[in-house]
Amino acid sequence: MRILITSVSQPFPQKLATSLRRDDDILLTDRVPVSANGNFVQCDLNHDPTTHDLARGVDAIVHWGQVDPGSDDSDPLDFQTRCTYNLLWAAAEEGVSRCVYLSSLHIMESYDEELEVNEYWKPRPTTDVPQLSTHLGECVCREFSRERKIDVICLRLGNLVWEEGQAAQSSSALFVENAIQAVRNALALDVHRAKPSWRIFHIQSAVPNARFPTAAAQQILGLSPANRSRS
Repeated sequence: MRILITSVSQPFPQKLATSLRRDDDILLTDRVPVSANGNFVQCDLNHDPTTHDLARGVDAIVHWGQVDPGSDDSDPLDFQTRCTYNLLWAAAEEGVSRCVYLSSLHIMESYDEELEVNEYWKPRPTTDVPQLSTHLGECVCREFSRERKIDVICLRLGNLVWEEGQAAQSSSALFVENAIQAVRNALALDVHRAKPSWRIFHIQSAVPNARFPTAAAQQILGLSPANRSRS
């Protein structure tokens, strides 16, 4: 499978690319220059032929929906709305079958922690740019899947944990290995349907204080949230 991964200047997309490269043909992209180990194409994701060229020949896209900590307020909003739209437009035109959008569980954290907030609950983002931009990216993907010919699987990721000791610091902790497993399984998910679909899964690890239920991801994606196997 030929997979396009966006925002590869960020740590998780880089880690994901390294893992997926073992089995798939990986194409990397970002709007800024990146010294990447692999096939990298810098692209501004404008509504022009360069974005179509980027999507051509790709089977699936993994689109990073979270904010670069170093960006100003306008940049993530522009990226998650205009650029996400342009990317999915080009993907649909070029026959890409699936996009996995990597969202965040932060947009669900306004609910009381005692509630079991699953994928059927509506997002309640604050006006903080990281939450608002991620939510708007979801909205673009959702509407695009309904109107264009492309599957979108939205993975709302918990707080990424790179070291064991960090897990206790968050009730939505997500070990990086589990996040990679979720993306792999979302890319491989076999969905029998006549039309493109929009699906959402909450992804976090089975830490003792886990806040968000992941039953759907376990049942449909085969997620093993306690797995700490090396990826």
